[in-house]
Amino acid sequence: MINSEYLKKLNNSQKEAVLYLNGPLLIVAGAGSGKTKVLTSRIAHIIKEKKAYPNQILAVTFTNKAASEMRNRVSSILSKEAVGLSWLGTFHSISAKLLRKHAKAVGLNSNFSIIDQDDQTRLIKNICKAENIDIKKISPNFILAIIDKWKNKGWYPEDVILKKKDILEKGFLKIYKIYQSKLIDLNTCDFGDLILHCVKIFEKNPDIAELYSKSFKYILVDEYQDTNHIQSRWLSCLTNQYNNICCVGDDDQSIYSWRGAEIKNFLDFDKKYKDTKIIRLEENYRSTQNILTVASKLIENNKNRVGKNLYTNSTDGELVSLECFRNGKDEAMGVSDKIEKLKKNYSLNNIAILVRAIFQTREFEERFLKIGLPYRIIGGIKFYERAEIKDCTSYLRLIYQSKDDLAFERIVNTPKRSIGDTTIKQINDYAKKNSLSLELAAKKLIELNLIKPKTKIGLSSFLNMVSKWRNDLTIKKMNHVKLMQMIIDESGYSSMLKNKKDLENENRLENIKELLNAMKEFDNLESFLEHVSLATSIDQKWDGEKVNLMTMHGSKGLEFDVVFLPGWEEGLFPHQKTIDEKGQEGLEEERRLAYVGITRAKCIAIISFSMNRFYQGDWIDSMASRFLDELPEKNLLKNSYFDEDQINNEEEFDFNQDFEAQETMRSPGWIRYQKKLK
Repeated sequence: MINSEYLKKLNNSQKEAVLYLNGPLLIVAGAGSGKTKVLTSRIAHIIKEKKAYPNQILAVTFTNKAASEMRNRVSSILSKEAVGLSWLGTFHSISAKLLRKHAKAVGLNSNFSIIDQDDQTRLIKNICKAENIDIKKISPNFILAIIDKWKNKGWYPEDVILKKKDILEKGFLKIYKIYQSKLIDLNTCDFGDLILHCVKIFEKNPDIAELYSKSFKYILVDEYQDTNHIQSRWLSCLTNQYNNICCVGDDDQSIYSWRGAEIKNFLDFDKKYKDTKIIRLEENYRSTQNILTVASKLIENNKNRVGKNLYTNSTDGELVSLECFRNGKDEAMGVSDKIEKLKKNYSLNNIAILVRAIFQTREFEERFLKIGLPYRIIGGIKFYERAEIKDCTSYLRLIYQSKDDLAFERIVNTPKRSIGDTTIKQINDYAKKNSLSLELAAKKLIELNLIKPKTKIGLSSFLNMVSKWRNDLTIKKMNHVKLMQMIIDESGYSSMLKNKKDLENENRLENIKELLNAMKEFDNLESFLEHVSLATSIDQKWDGEKVNLMTMHGSKGLEFDVVFLPGWEEGLFPHQKTIDEKGQEGLEEERRLAYVGITRAKCIAIISFSMNRFYQGDWIDSMASRFLDELPEKNLLKNSYFDEDQINNEEEFDFNQDFEAQETMRSPGWIRYQKKLK
């Protein structure tokens, strides 16, 4: 039995992890070391060796996709469908199942509903309205993020501990109390409640906890480094009887503290579970040795880690490239040049650019659009399709062209000006009936006094601002970048984003600053708007292979033949905000993020930084990231593209010239696009 085929496919460490079935086990699984194979083989082995029935195995993942993959792999090993694995799923799906059986213990009925994000937001809005809290100043999503943080820590309203500095959160606690009470009244719960309620049931009802603890002979947890406090408590409640808990993860890939993940769950596993066996999976099946060495030497600078040494039986491969550019624009050109050469040997689908912040994609997108290199944004939206960018460009479009009804409709009530759907329909109907633009129709309705008083104030204010901005552009000949900045401020758009203090709106502000950077590359508003239109039209026609652009956070779990890692500069990476907020812990998480980025590469990894970068409206002299000093010299190939002659001496492509904005229509990207249409 021990010589089963699935065991023959495992290396010694993997086999040891599968066969160790008595007591707590922590599997420290390095990047690309086959952790999913180990987990699924372990489940299959438990069933094959009759150590437990399928319904006595609790296997927990973070995503439905991971759960489905695990189930399929187990079925493949057993050569039959893995029936009976009724407790294989996500933390939330399993908790929902448990909660339905014992809902009354927390004041719910078994037929409770689970509300989604939209319903949560609506409920918070209603509570804020009743409590006279201005949601224009405090985003409901920000309040929900704080409530979710408390639930991740295992706190009901009565458990919340506030520090003196948490003045803002003091007001949120009252909302949390009302919110939680409303959920119970409505016989519903949010995703945070699913785990929180289960823990409460287990801790307040030892008999129920014992029932499930006896039911689950083996517990397996994937991506354990991403667990939060309440998930750790949830697991503890279920391990008292057999103590056969096996957690798999990589502390060096713990990059989600902003979502509540606590790395100490992983680091303190052997303290929490006595007689823990630790097995390290150190053989990597993904990357070359040079890539692994660079990643390993970097992460060794972190103090809070279990530790491991990744190696591969594959070749050393190419040295990791370290490249320096004059500025972000040159960096984008350098990367595109390299991709054009690499695509002879590698599919574009297997080439990725991993950035620290999403606004960084803009310069790459601009370059790729110019030369006609197809790309996709993974886990996000392309720059000119982002809501805040479309809002800003809609303001500009309406000012430039008063008959742009689509632009008018998009921004007439953005930010909120008490102009609802009914009023917009009224304007549309009047415009259609009288063959007018929406802007003219709105003016006529105000003149005829057919708009409600409150709405009239907001609509008049909007129309007056548009007229003023149009005058600034056409009469005063105001620079289009300055005009955009004025619009953002005077419209209230900037205040809207700043007041709603959450990560999403911070990213939107960064994107708008990047939009202003983009506009400076064009001589006038006309050429910029033409560029935006052209960019989206080319983009819509692309199919087939595409270069992948994404954040480093979004790349976790993925792999590519070639990985570009641009923007390794102080302040950007490691990100200054993270260091300011979390100090040394934040720096270590940023370093783990760098480790994740490097280990996505199978064959080629290229790290780059710029000497200057246009950031937040100003040119800044960039300092190379401190992480670069931590990379091993012997595994690096250093290149510098400061010298124009050096670039020109290299093999050139016709489409790698830097075209001026006014030449967009004749750019190689446009030529490629036209050829594609023929």
